Amino acid sequence: MSYAKVHSAQASLLKPYIVDVEADLSRGLNSFSIVGLGDKAVEEAKDRISAAVKNSGFESPKSKNHKVVISLAPAEVRKEGSGLDVAIALSYLLASGDILFDSKDKIFLGELSLDGGLRSVKGALAFARKAKEKGFREIYLPVENAPEAALVDGIAVFGAETLVEIINHVAHDTDINQKLKQEKKKEIKNLHNISLDLADIKGQESAKRALEIAAAGGHNIALYGPPGTGKTMLAKALPGILPPLSFEEALEVTEIHSMTGALNDSLVAERPFRSPHHTASYVALIGGGTNPRPGEVTLAHKGILFVDEFPEFENKAIEALREPLEERVVSVSRAKGTVKFPAHFILVAAMNPCPCGNFGIKGKPCTCAPLQIERYKRKISGPIIDRIDIWTEVSKVDHEKLTEKAEKSESIPARERIMKARDIQEKRFKNAGRKISTNSEMNARDITLILKISDEVKEILNRSAKTLDLSARSYHKIIKLARTIADLESSIEISSSHILEAISYRPKQQY
Repeated sequence: MSYAKVHSAQASLLKPYIVDVEADLSRGLNSFSIVGLGDKAVEEAKDRISAAVKNSGFESPKSKNHKVVISLAPAEVRKEGSGLDVAIALSYLLASGDILFDSKDKIFLGELSLDGGLRSVKGALAFARKAKEKGFREIYLPVENAPEAALVDGIAVFGAETLVEIINHVAHDTDINQKLKQEKKKEIKNLHNISLDLADIKGQESAKRALEIAAAGGHNIALYGPPGTGKTMLAKALPGILPPLSFEEALEVTEIHSMTGALNDSLVAERPFRSPHHTASYVALIGGGTNPRPGEVTLAHKGILFVDEFPEFENKAIEALREPLEERVVSVSRAKGTVKFPAHFILVAAMNPCPCGNFGIKGKPCTCAPLQIERYKRKISGPIIDRIDIWTEVSKVDHEKLTEKAEKSESIPARERIMKARDIQEKRFKNAGRKISTNSEMNARDITLILKISDEVKEILNRSAKTLDLSARSYHKIIKLARTIADLESSIEISSSHILEAISYRPKQQY
């Protein structure tokens, strides 16, 4: 009877950590226990592992008179899911003397089926990055997860279909033909498809202009107007004009989606576009729960969060957007502690003028009572209005324009202008020693130290601020917006026309 240790990995609140799986076998009546604060899935691993070991050609732990204790360290951190199955099985086989190999520099992941097959796990990319960081040289995991883990350089990735394949590979006396092939990193192709071109949206030139400014500076935007005027189409056209994700950003987004089980491919190469229904709960939108999990705002990280029928969301959910819109993170506090989920996205909010959508529309009577309209507008509070940089009306389009044929793409030249503007911003912030990339990320100190504003522009801005009774936040947002408009024109300084256009995007008394 003996002792053995192998290594695996787990995730807690989007953060991966290494788990030491220790097995100790001693004389006594047959028993199999797993300690280390495991959940129900970990507890049930005893039966899965016993069957998998037996069907892989070894003697089942339940067929011997011995006491098996499996320890999962660190013991104070809760272990969830079935991703530790392979490591537990290998630690038992090592301790029993059925196999022999050096587990020092190896990580093992995967759920076991009863026949010894491997099922995929969540978070493969994050675990591979953590393993490399901790100095591990090899990682073994289900073949479905191998392409995702292979995105990480500096660690050998081996995908297996069964437990026997892993054993045959790591055993010292194994024939070379039974060795697993190392997963190679696939060529990363930047998938930047334009699913909906701006040219497909008839009319709405002012709204398209506002959308371009929002994309160039990473600004939040609200589109308001009657139903059927193209608000949703404008939102869906936004991904096509945004700059593509950098490789590091793609890895960051992929890691989040992998950890939450939302990953559909080995790499998220396009910016996320999340569109939760207005009946989505506060927890679904923001994140939380007894064991905190990320919500839609985190899944939209580095992409777009489109909230259609914005005032129809529950008040709690709308108001909870204050923190991610300002800080670009979501803090979830529980008795055990506080966790922060990333939430850096562009908000696109769409709304009608009233519940029926016809308020103020010529030729269409509004069926809403005055109290309904007032209650509808009050759903969007002042602090939320302040945090949205651009408010633009999407009005009715002449029917004659709807059948006009688009001669050429509008999204491609718009994207080129946006990428040029973003390059200007990145160079500006790099020269200033700031680790931000867009104008919307500037704080009040950045505006004072980095941006140069002429006396003429300051006078226009101050006069308008007094007339409109702007808050300090709105005042700074106008400056940041004006800087983005100037960047789109490759202008060194903010001119009076830039500041006036930025002021025009502040919300009117009625939207």
